[in-house]
Amino acid sequence: MTPVGRAGSAIRPRPQFTRFSRAERWVHRLTAVLMLVCIGTAAILYNGSLSLAVGHRRQVELIHVYCGFALPVPMILGLVSLAYRLDLRRLNRFTEADWRWLRPGRRRPEDRVGKFNAGQKINSWLSSGSILVLLISGVVMYFVGLTPLAWRTGATFVHDWFALALGLLVIGHIVRAVKDPDAREGMRTGSVSAYWARTEHPGWASEFEDHPPDAGLQE
Repeated sequence: MTPVGRAGSAIRPRPQFTRFSRAERWVHRLTAVLMLVCIGTAAILYNGSLSLAVGHRRQVELIHVYCGFALPVPMILGLVSLAYRLDLRRLNRFTEADWRWLRPGRRRPEDRVGKFNAGQKINSWLSSGSILVLLISGVVMYFVGLTPLAWRTGATFVHDWFALALGLLVIGHIVRAVKDPDAREGMRTGSVSAYWARTEHPGWASEFEDHPPDAGLQE
């Protein structure tokens, strides 16, 4: 049934661009859950007051370890999806417009930011690299019989500082998402308004306008 306005005229839904596939949204959700569990359990393990309040230190440690080992799994499974692989290529490609995006004073109206801006690309690189470092250092720390003490000591130092940096990165990511409801809608439902796409990511929006795919633009 078509919605009707106060004057009796039909209200047309806003044009929508399909931004993320179902597979991409599930990868993001599962990774987010695992990441938040790792951050929460790490806070309990490293903060004496929290550790005493929660108790069950061994169980908390095991949850932290297993969720940490599982962190790369959603991203690896996502490679089955063509849409996911295409977006990985976009994230790994830096353009002149991206360099100007990093310097607000040099941004130009004609710059055509693609599906992901420079900040999103850098965030993906830092997050992926940090997860890899934390995974390797975590393996060295957990399997004590595989490496000498000096290695475990170094791995603990690296793990702690990278965990702190990644935690701050996640907080920044959440703050940015809270300030952009349209971006959150895109990750929640898979679609964003055409107006937002043309305003924030004009280069990506033009792909649909120049070569509209069947499921790309939904009226």
